[in-house]
Amino acid sequence: MSIRVLIVEDESLIRWSLRQKFEQLGFDVIEAERGSEGSDLLAHKQFDLVMLDHKLPDVTGLDILRTFRQRDHDTPVIMMTAYSRIEDAVEAIKLGAFDYVPKPFQMDLLLRTVDKALETTRLRREVRELRRHMEHQYGFDRVIGDHSSMKQMMDVVKGVCMSSATTVFLRGDTGTGKDLLARVIHYNSERAPRPFMNITCTAISEALLESELFGHERGAFTDARTQKKGLFELADGGTVFLDEVGDMPGALQAKLLRFLEERTFRRVGGTEEIHVNVRIIAATNRDIEAAIQEGAFRSDLLFRLNVVTIDIPALHQRGEDPAALARIFVHQFATEFRKDITSVSDAAIGKILNYGWPGNVRELRNVCERAVLLCKSNVIEEEDIVLGNMGVPQPADVGNMPIPAEGLDFDQLEKGLLEQAMAQSGGNQTKAAKLLNMSRDTFRYRLEKFDLIPKRRGD
Repeated sequence: MSIRVLIVEDESLIRWSLRQKFEQLGFDVIEAERGSEGSDLLAHKQFDLVMLDHKLPDVTGLDILRTFRQRDHDTPVIMMTAYSRIEDAVEAIKLGAFDYVPKPFQMDLLLRTVDKALETTRLRREVRELRRHMEHQYGFDRVIGDHSSMKQMMDVVKGVCMSSATTVFLRGDTGTGKDLLARVIHYNSERAPRPFMNITCTAISEALLESELFGHERGAFTDARTQKKGLFELADGGTVFLDEVGDMPGALQAKLLRFLEERTFRRVGGTEEIHVNVRIIAATNRDIEAAIQEGAFRSDLLFRLNVVTIDIPALHQRGEDPAALARIFVHQFATEFRKDITSVSDAAIGKILNYGWPGNVRELRNVCERAVLLCKSNVIEEEDIVLGNMGVPQPADVGNMPIPAEGLDFDQLEKGLLEQAMAQSGGNQTKAAKLLNMSRDTFRYRLEKFDLIPKRRGD
């Protein structure tokens, strides 16, 4: 598709010379001698470039530019004038002209300006198209779930998107979709046009993590040959997603706390205080309260992160949602792999609903991908659903456990079950509470009752 150029110029010789050069380059050229004619063309046709004379017989080019920019913010406009004045050039740039060139102009210089204008516009349109794609990909409808817990969670998410809250804390097990939810929050907020930067706090070493977050000055350490901006600085006006923040090293926790409180920081090796406006979305699958008890996480940082906390329910807590998600994943992968799979059998759905999904949505997605790849018919059957050996077992039926003739010490029985649950969960109170089908608060109350709360370091 050729580039369409409009030349609005009252001097016929200039129009002719521009037309000759542009047509040699393969451009499609339309001419207008008067300003009113040019304004009419701009109102009814689309152009990739506008060459606009400043002084026209019936109107000024600045008047045309002013009206045009109210409708179109992308098409580059290059102003031309034989009466070059700094004031006019400044006014043209303020109104949105790409550049301002004096007549008579050097054709080589003009063509370089045209190339830059077209390239800038191309990049701007690509960015806008990418932004539209991201906003569609991470719309609210991408978070699928009819269970009441999911609806309540999405009510909070939508409230956060509409608010100016600068700190959000996502809590949920591995695979529940914390990364997706962080992007949904960003791309449905007023911060969507600005950057979304994410980093996993356990993916790199402590020294590199500090540099990635805060940046560094030249010479701050051995390999710091140039100045580098960190994610907080690069994301100014946007969002920084800190995944696995519960495992952040202690020294960085203190620096993050200071940043959350003051919204300022210094680059590594720097002395200048840098202020930025970013939304911090932190996420963890760790039992933060237990980490605080163990001395591995700062309680004051938790208080600062807890401005808006969103708890993401595990998949096995979401009723019929796994079935709906499975059907969607199967359809997506069938389309991607070009396989004629039309449905998921009732037996397969039953198998999906009876599984515990320790890996949550991520595990379900992987299971569906494998099922689609290996399915030999147009229906996903029960045998196509291959599950791992990490399913959450059904609670043991202890209601009919025989009581010894000599009786038993119920407190000792309760204490023993609490100790077993803590040992089996590796000291994670949230997971231990699930093993005993209790809320975390109830479980913690019972731990306190038997003095089983883990001691902090130094106590």
